[in-house]
Amino acid sequence: MADLVVATPRGLHCAAGDFYIDPWQPVDRAVITHAHGDHLREGSGAYLVSAAGESLARHRLPADASLQVIGYGEPLTIGPVRVSLHPAGHMLGSAQVRIEHAGEVWVVTGDFKRQADPTCAPFEPLRCHVLVSEATFALPIYRWEEPRNVVQEIFHWWSRHRERGMACILYAYALGKAQRVLAELRAFTDEPVFVHGAVGAATDLYRAAGIAMLPTLPATVPRARDYAGALVIAPPGASGSPWVRRFGEHASGFCSGWMRVRGNRRRSSHDRGFVLSDHADWPALLHTFAATGAQRVLLTHGHSDSMVRYLRGQGLDAAALPTDYGAEE
Repeated sequence: MADLVVATPRGLHCAAGDFYIDPWQPVDRAVITHAHGDHLREGSGAYLVSAAGESLARHRLPADASLQVIGYGEPLTIGPVRVSLHPAGHMLGSAQVRIEHAGEVWVVTGDFKRQADPTCAPFEPLRCHVLVSEATFALPIYRWEEPRNVVQEIFHWWSRHRERGMACILYAYALGKAQRVLAELRAFTDEPVFVHGAVGAATDLYRAAGIAMLPTLPATVPRARDYAGALVIAPPGASGSPWVRRFGEHASGFCSGWMRVRGNRRRSSHDRGFVLSDHADWPALLHTFAATGAQRVLLTHGHSDSMVRYLRGQGLDAAALPTDYGAEE
């Protein structure tokens, strides 16, 4: 039997249903796992997205884009193929794609994590014959701490500099990570946080979806004294830009799974690195592979080659799929 999903120059293709999953080139029909830019791109004829991720997809795509929306677990027939979307736990609206055809089930995880996150539905393990998984952090060194402990570190870092009247800029990815931090910080404070415009736009969409977060203020005032003791959340691209000058002397931190590696922390040129990731770590990847019962595991972006070697050493049928996905982390 031919593979149900194959890597092509346009993206991951399901020939039986003639659709692509997170294509990186324009196609007639795209099934989307989530709204990050390396997975949701303009130009396709029609898009299928989860109901929870509809607002983010519409924000990302042109106004005239054709969107079809289904709820988690709701089956959809595309030709002879049965398709459904299931929570991936990566960010608001993120989904795994379950594909069933001729008695065989494939699951494409997209980006996913297993840790609890107040901003999105938790990952749902799905039984399948073949699993197509990300491998962003597929090395044994990547093992995450409890998110609450990391967020508490962020709060204490902010508190120490607040006592000195110094602003703290926390760099976090504008869509997903920043909103998770704003939601998790509610366990420690109810103080407002300043946000960069890119973070503010995404945060408004999360609020409209009913996600509870700290109150936010736009970081538009040009005077440093207005930010004394404040926490400011900005995308990594703002680091070193003229926009940062308005805060005067300040502390800076970077929030990412890559901060697990000391060399990455040192090269980031920030005062602090906080290890908080929206991807599965090494133990979570292995646990997920086992929980699905998959007889075959295909890995996309990240440390896929390392994980393939490990899984083959464990006697599992594993291989890497070439894709054009990046890692927003």
